This record gives sequence, C-alpha cells and structure tokens, in this order.
Amino acid sequence: MSVLLALHDVERSFLMGDEPITALDKINLTVETNDYLALTGTSGSGKSTLMNILGCLDRPTTGRYLFRGADVAAMNDEQLAALRSREIGFIFQNFNLLTRATALQNVMQPLIYQGVRRSERERMARTALAKVRLEHRMQHLPNQLSGGQRQRVAIARALCSAPSLLLADEPTGNLDSVTTAEIMALFDELHTEGHTLIVVTHDHNIAARCRRHVRLLDGRIADALTPMEDVGA
Repeated sequence: MSVLLALHDVERSFLMGDEPITALDKINLTVETNDYLALTGTSGSGKSTLMNILGCLDRPTTGRYLFRGADVAAMNDEQLAALRSREIGFIFQNFNLLTRATALQNVMQPLIYQGVRRSERERMARTALAKVRLEHRMQHLPNQLSGGQRQRVAIARALCSAPSLLLADEPTGNLDSVTTAEIMALFDELHTEGHTLIVVTHDHNIAARCRRHVRLLDGRIADALTPMEDVGA
C-alpha cells in the first residue's frame, strides 16, 4: 500500500472574541490506500475540525497536510475545489440529497460540475447505483425511499467519480440498528474492493468494524488502536 494522505504537526486555531481557541493540537496521522479508519471523540474533541481539514473544506493554521504528496496549503481555491471534486467522496449523516431529483439525478449531480457529458455521467451514475444495489430505485425521489436507501444513494453519489478517498461523517447517525448493519456491511465490501474509507463516528461499535480506530481528545490523538486492541480495551 502507498501513502494517500499525511498530516504533520497539524494545528487549527480559531478566535473566540479576542481569545485563541486551539481545536487541533499537533496532529500527526498517515492514511494509506485501502485503509479503513474510524475517527471518534466526544463533542469538542476536534473530530469535526479534523474531518473538514481531511476533506479540504478547511486549512490547517500550522503544520502540513499532504494529499498524494502534494501540499494542500500551497493550493489555491480552484485547485482545492478540483481535488475535492475528483479525489474525495463525501457521505453525510443527513444524506444531503436534492428532494425534487430522482436517485439517478442525485448521483449524476457532481459529474455535471466536472464537465462529464450527459450520456457518460448517466452511465457512471447507473453503475454506481447498481454497486449499492439500487438499480430498481433509480427513478424514485428521496421521499419515496427509506432512510437506508437514501444513504445508499448518497454512497453511490460519493462513489460515482471513483474518488481516492471516501469520507463519511456519522453515516449511520439517522438510521436504525438493522439499517446501520446493512450500511456498514456495504462499507466493508467497499474496503474489500480496495476503497480507502475514513468514518467519523461517535459509535464504538461502528469504530470496532474498521481496520484502525483513532480517538481524539481535546484536539489531540489520544490513542490509535487496531480492532483486536479495541476489543480488549
């Protein structure tokens, strides 16, 4: 496996009035291709801030973030937008689907911004929906789908442009236990097929399914566990 991304002494600070607040403090993290990583932590631990930096939605205050060896800090806004569009697939807790668009149209949407011609983006979207086993629901609107099916549409949308990284933010937070198990089984399949996944979650059971588990506390990495160590903790 090769290194996909690496953070070196990454810090992120904000001003709260006149007082600086450190959300991330000296984060060092390496993610290889085909890694399967859970990020956990209580509210205020810094996991949302770290997710935003990993997804190139925010930049470190200090330190270096390398994606495929390229320094993210050196990229301009257009380059960052292109990296997000082509290299990172986002999966959200609230699905973020267009309510008046079909499942197929929702999955095709990011490809429009990439300039993919219509026939090709429809082919890519159909392939992605088939991958998550929703080929029979392509013409349904989000309100005609169950929560689990809506999340599958969101996963297909994230997969559609064959990104290097799938970044999932509390992907099972709005799902019941049965549907959660189905979505995590799909993530397991994607990992087996070679995808790189980072799952941000508060659920210890979700984290235990991942190959690695990194826990944040007060903006720092408190510990990094393998599944066997996690079970014994």
